[in-house]
Amino acid sequence: MHVEAMAFLAEHATRKAKSVLDVGGRDINGSPRDMFPGADYCALDVVDGPGVDVVAEIVGWRDRRKFDVVICAEVLEHAEAWEAIVKSCWRRVAPGGRLLVTCATQGREPHSAVDGGPLRKGEFYGPVMPDDLTACVVRQGAKDPLVEFHQSRGDLYMAARKDKTGG
Repeated sequence: MHVEAMAFLAEHATRKAKSVLDVGGRDINGSPRDMFPGADYCALDVVDGPGVDVVAEIVGWRDRRKFDVVICAEVLEHAEAWEAIVKSCWRRVAPGGRLLVTCATQGREPHSAVDGGPLRKGEFYGPVMPDDLTACVVRQGAKDPLVEFHQSRGDLYMAARKDKTGG
C-alpha cells in the first residue's frame, strides 16, 4: 500500500476499535494492522499470503460478525464488480462503526493486484470514480461520507460512519 493511502487510514484509525476487518488484507507492501493495537483484527483476502487470516471473497463470505472498522484498501480498482464489494463491506460494519476505503481513480497507472507491478494477462483494472463511490455508500445508508479525491496522483479515499441504529 502506498504512503498516502496508509496516511489516510492512520488519520481515521481509532484505538477504540475492538474489531477490524481488512478486506484485501494481504500485506504486499504494508498493512494497517498495527494502527489498531488490541483489536481483534481479521485480514481477509482472495489469495493466501503474509498477514492473511481468512482466504475468501467478501461477497458471499458466510461469517456473520460485525466489525467496528472495515477497511477496503487498494482493492476496488481490481474488481469489475466493485459495488458488490462495497455493499458487502458496509453490511459488515457494526452500528456506530466505520468503513474506510482507499482505491485508484482516474490518473493512476494500472497496476497488478498480485504485486503492484504491471498488469498480468486477463487481470481486470478500472478506476473508481468519486461520484460513483459516494453514491454507492449513500445508497447503503451512509450519511455524509467524507470523500477525498486526489486527481494528481489518482487516489480516492472515503470514510463513512454507520449510525448507531445500524442504518
